Amino acid sequence: MIRINLLAVERDRTKKKSTFLTGQKVTIACSLVLVLALVAIGWRYMSLNSESKQLDIDIANSQQEASRLHAIILQVQEFEQRKAQLQQRVVLIEQLRKSQTGPVHMLDQISRSLPPSLWLTTLKQDDTAITIDGRCTSLTALSDFVANLEATGYFKKSVEILSSQLETKTTVTAPDVVKFSVKAMFITPGDAAAKVVVKPAAVKN
Repeated sequence: MIRINLLAVERDRTKKKSTFLTGQKVTIACSLVLVLALVAIGWRYMSLNSESKQLDIDIANSQQEASRLHAIILQVQEFEQRKAQLQQRVVLIEQLRKSQTGPVHMLDQISRSLPPSLWLTTLKQDDTAITIDGRCTSLTALSDFVANLEATGYFKKSVEILSSQLETKTTVTAPDVVKFSVKAMFITPGDAAAKVVVKPAAVKN
């Protein structure tokens, strides 16, 4: 008598079905993971691409702003150069004005300071230094001349007498003549006032 075990066949079919279902689940899970990974990669790529475009726009804007600021800087530098040139011209014009009026005031003040018994022979100017040579009939006239120069306000104090000597008489009846040389520093009263430094008063406790 032949016996067939039908239960074992059913069990084999059940095992094959369960194995097939497990394989499908793994495949589906892997597919989902792959799809999600592709989606994530695509989103990241798009995000990086958008950021890159925004950075390019920002860089272009920055370059435009830098170009604009560079143009402004060049304009400012050009303005500063023009300002310096104008200031130099103003200083030059002021110096020319002083150099034109200075000798006039100097000669006028020297002529006003001459005593009756004194006359000049030469006058030399080196910048503000004035060397005056002349003759006088007495040392008193020479001291009066020096005092008069100092009192004008156009010469610095302490006008220096470089030399004074009695010249030899040409005849017995000729008067005594003193040959002298004087050095002074010419300065206008306005310049002298500008150079005065006012010291602050001491604070009392």
